[in-house]
Amino acid sequence: MASFSSISSDKLARLLGTAKAPVLIDVRDDDDLAADPYLVPGSFHRAQAGAQQWTELYRGQNVVVLCRHGGKLSEGVAAWLRHAGATAEILEGGIEAWREAGLPLVPVARLPNADPSGGSVWVTRSRPKIDRIACPWLIRRFVDPRATFLYVTASEVSAVGERFGATPFDIEGVFWSHRDEDCTFDTMVKEFGLSFPALEHVARIVRGADTDRHDLEPKQPAFWPSRWGFPGCTPTTWSSLKRE
Repeated sequence: MASFSSISSDKLARLLGTAKAPVLIDVRDDDDLAADPYLVPGSFHRAQAGAQQWTELYRGQNVVVLCRHGGKLSEGVAAWLRHAGATAEILEGGIEAWREAGLPLVPVARLPNADPSGGSVWVTRSRPKIDRIACPWLIRRFVDPRATFLYVTASEVSAVGERFGATPFDIEGVFWSHRDEDCTFDTMVKEFGLSFPALEHVARIVRGADTDRHDLEPKQPAFWPSRWGFPGCTPTTWSSLKRE
């Protein structure tokens, strides 16, 4: 029987990546997470222990709570969230229902430091264009909503990454970069298992714009100036990107 305050996998999937997407908190215990190290896209893990304290952080926000089957852990944390002033639902049937619906899951092993709690730090070249704007959008909306992005002088990307524990992307010789005809956005969509048809369509648009293959998607020449603010964007573009 469905919870009095729950959301189906299909409905949640339609909200992902949009401005109306809720905060997604995975509250599985450590053993369950270790046995099934995958996350619903856009979610991050928080231990249900201590929920009485950390739920206060989400006052006034819309939250969906996830656990393995949508049972006691989700119900209990959602109740604490509502007590703290959040609008909270559980994922009906939990992560197992999401998987049974054939929806994508992000492998924890692909996250920086394999850390499911989020808050990753990424670094790339300054004066971002196309890939270096699209990739942060992808990560914040579908992988790690609490990620931080640093833009630095190109020659210092690797050194900044090492010194500040940041993951470099969209530069030569690193894991998160171009591969054959794919751009960095393609690499991230594939490695994070984000096989949503809409995202695969966006990936073709990004690839066409980033590699000057305008034949891939006929809409992409108009898409980029209007949606991403090209050309001549600067690191301050990130402020507007977060509102997209």
